[in-house]
Amino acid sequence: PASFAQIQLWHNESDHFTPHISQVPIYNMPFLYSLCSHQAVSVKQLRHALQLIVTKHESLRTSLIFHTDNNRLMQQIINCNENQSTLFTFIESTYETEEQLNGILYDEKHNPQLLDLIQGLVFRCHLLHYKQISSDNLLSDKDILIFNFHHALFDFSSMNIFLHDLNQAYTTGQLLYDDNISLRYLDYAVLEQQMSMTSASMFWLDVLHGCKLDQPLSLPYDRYRLANEHRTGRGISISFDLGQDLSHDLLIHASSNNISLEHVTFTLYFKFLFKITNGQTDLCIAMNINNNRYRDELKSIIGLFENVIPLRCQLDPHWSFHQLLKHVQEITTNSMKYSYFSLQRILNQHPNISNPVFLDTSVEFLSYENNNTVMIGDSQLVPGSLSLNENEDETLSASDFSLSTHHDLNMNQLSCTINASSNLFNRQTVEKISQRFHSILNLLSTSIIDNQISKPIYELSLTLSNEQYVMQSMNNTQISFPSTITCIHHEFVYQVMKHPQKLAVELDEQSLTYAELLYYVQVLSLILLNEYYVLPGDVICQCVERSLSMVIGIMAIEMVGGVYCPLSPRDPQRRLHALTQQTQSRLVLVHHLTTTELDHDIVALDIDLILNVNNMVSDTNYNCLSSVIVKGEEIAYIIFTSGSSGIPKAVRLKDSHIMYV
Repeated sequence: PASFAQIQLWHNESDHFTPHISQVPIYNMPFLYSLCSHQAVSVKQLRHALQLIVTKHESLRTSLIFHTDNNRLMQQIINCNENQSTLFTFIESTYETEEQLNGILYDEKHNPQLLDLIQGLVFRCHLLHYKQISSDNLLSDKDILIFNFHHALFDFSSMNIFLHDLNQAYTTGQLLYDDNISLRYLDYAVLEQQMSMTSASMFWLDVLHGCKLDQPLSLPYDRYRLANEHRTGRGISISFDLGQDLSHDLLIHASSNNISLEHVTFTLYFKFLFKITNGQTDLCIAMNINNNRYRDELKSIIGLFENVIPLRCQLDPHWSFHQLLKHVQEITTNSMKYSYFSLQRILNQHPNISNPVFLDTSVEFLSYENNNTVMIGDSQLVPGSLSLNENEDETLSASDFSLSTHHDLNMNQLSCTINASSNLFNRQTVEKISQRFHSILNLLSTSIIDNQISKPIYELSLTLSNEQYVMQSMNNTQISFPSTITCIHHEFVYQVMKHPQKLAVELDEQSLTYAELLYYVQVLSLILLNEYYVLPGDVICQCVERSLSMVIGIMAIEMVGGVYCPLSPRDPQRRLHALTQQTQSRLVLVHHLTTTELDHDIVALDIDLILNVNNMVSDTNYNCLSSVIVKGEEIAYIIFTSGSSGIPKAVRLKDSHIMYV
């Protein structure tokens, strides 16, 4: 039988990625190497060594076939005595220019026809000779080796086993093993299904009780996917180093509190998700476990020893960072204890969940130590990258949104990579998300130094430093008010300058500081001015539920000199249409809960959509706001009363009247 990890991978590829649609080998794992200067490798010896490895490690000549008669996915080992030359692909080609090399590398990474899981062709070796194949059949320093594996039979830890055996087989011409006592990956798959799972089953049932596994997180998507829409597998990848100082601060904080660095980074991620999802407190994501070889006898086997498990964090917005950290430490430790329980079995406990979308958001922590030099005989292999011909932010992404934190044990430094599906996100959005997460890491370091780490997590600000600068440099913020009566948005800006980090608005677990609120108001105001050409005195209706978006919309209307007119989402469409006609409003502000409340002939602007895109604007555009002249005697607010006749009656209020309220 197939292992649980293989079953999950196969289902994921079958359900979400269709080869003729996506045209990307989402689960191929290519590794590129070159030789050090003045070193050489015999192609003949290399090929013989690879044949010995494929003979020893049956995973490298195993097919996965789904049997429809019993609905089971089965492994089938290809007999090496039948035709050894077809057990794996070994090809040689030449290149002269960097353009030719890039084309070959791109094809190696993106061609879905190179490996065939059904036929058992799950490993290939591609040798790239510079200009020509040498007469002595040797690889030199300008030549390149590419080893490509299918992930269903190979994980990242398998590469260490592969390289160790490659060196031994190349050097000695043989690879010793005993078929009778050696544990195979196929044996592991059988034993896995025979393990007692009672305790693990009860644990996962309890942990996920009441969890909405089919409800996605409210991430700032640029686009949404239809329920039956297949994925292309293409993604955007943004990586950044934390640097020596920030890495040192996080490492010291983890060490001094006797908490693992992994738990610290997971806590920061949950804190970040809480903010960018507008205050979701029940966060269930996928945790990738990249090396699940939990027994010594498994550590020499090539295969797929990975698992994905749910990591559910039910946080309280009033917790401090340390309280959240203790909670994340507890849930992660307990979940890892039962990580041998396969994802497929966890999902089987919830038969009513047809689409477990919690898997679309994931997290992983990887620590590595590059002490082992890769040798093949007397020559050293130097790892390289296959991304020479691609945009640096292009990747193949199996999930919608993921965070990978890498700890380099040699340098004792951290780096982060955020991957996002290009089906759902624009590159600019992913860059902005990455900048905000990086700022959270810096804020933790600053909070530790300033002893502010006990503040509630809901007070965390995601406003970037450049956004704060733009807000502070707005031309009309330095206003000297001659009297106590002025425009409402002038008073608002005045409060921002006095108390930028104080809470301006709070709703349930959501909140915005004055500085954050001003930034979002300015973004929406500029859209109203530059794209909808709103003029002072124009009536702008707003039909939203009680939300932060409501406050942002009101202040944006006032800032552009418009007349704010609230509409109730609970009114029937006929009444809403009549009120917009009576006010002669040509634009209605809505949000994600009210986008369908209005007739199609009414122009509606989704506030949430505008703020999620969140594009930065230049100082020149901010001058538009400064040029809007509002003296305080204009109509600022229209509200409808029922009227004695039953016909809605509009009551108009001036800016100065509102200031008395």
